[in-house]
Amino acid sequence: MTENVTVAIDAMGGDHGPVVTVPAALKCLARDPGLTVVLVGLSEQIETQLRIHRVKSHPRLRIQHATEVVGMDDSPALAMRNKKDSSMRVSINLVKKAEADACVSAGNTGALMATARFVLKMLPGIERPAIASELPTIKGRTIMLDLGANVDCTPQHLLQFGIMGAILVAALDGCDAPSVGLLNIGEEEIKGNEIVKQAADLLRQSGLNFYGNIEGDDIYKGTTDVVVCDGFVGNVALKTSEGLAKMVSTMLREEFNRNGLTKLAGLIALPVLRAFKKRVDPRRYNGATLLGLRSIVVKSHGGADRFSFENAIERAVREVRNEVQQRITEKIALLQKDAA
Repeated sequence: MTENVTVAIDAMGGDHGPVVTVPAALKCLARDPGLTVVLVGLSEQIETQLRIHRVKSHPRLRIQHATEVVGMDDSPALAMRNKKDSSMRVSINLVKKAEADACVSAGNTGALMATARFVLKMLPGIERPAIASELPTIKGRTIMLDLGANVDCTPQHLLQFGIMGAILVAALDGCDAPSVGLLNIGEEEIKGNEIVKQAADLLRQSGLNFYGNIEGDDIYKGTTDVVVCDGFVGNVALKTSEGLAKMVSTMLREEFNRNGLTKLAGLIALPVLRAFKKRVDPRRYNGATLLGLRSIVVKSHGGADRFSFENAIERAVREVRNEVQQRITEKIALLQKDAA
């Protein structure tokens, strides 16, 4: 296991930029003596935040100046071609040059995916990268992928997602044989389109701990450790879940504020409500991995606050220390050897 880890942080990415990324990096440095951080971006803005937080210098922190910033609404293709000195591109280049072990950015998802794939390339045997993220469940958490990188997938792509997701869970949680479920419109083998049916056949033959088809409600039941789907389905499911969470939160607040009696009930229930909020707090699960690349890249939510961005940094560190990339490469090579 790698103890010392260097993370390149796109300090300008996201809705808040250095106001969030710099203090989040400082918090992670304070907790982790094996962590080194490279803050990439407009040096004046980064230095301003360091002064605000009364940090003149730090032995495990340095600033890498970049002259450009990728906007959240920039075209991914144009950002990749025309902004070669952006904080995002420079951060990824540091990983490419082995000056950093991982990159973390809250910037434009499309631009991050396109740039990372172009600069870092894909792992041998992996055709498409997938966005993988943790979701809370009744039993704890599950890893779901793909969450939007690939709208159209072949059965082989879904098999590769299953392999990468299983290895990610095994590496991070120490689980020997994570269960893998294929998201479908029914549990029966005859359900779904031809791509999903063929993917299920490949997963059964893969040697993975394949549970079988699962339905949407299985995601939050925690039926499987890994949920596999194409990016179209995954992104719709994720955004629907986020909308449902906001609706439930808003309705609860409205009901507790309806009159004096309900406000009193709200005060009595406050400890339970706080515990529930902490348990499902999406900030605790922030940080989606771009699986399949030759190096680790973690995408933070664009609107992440400091606590949320800290979790994205820590996710990148955990993946480096648990050698996720090497494990995926070894598993794919083994499967290819068996197939031959």
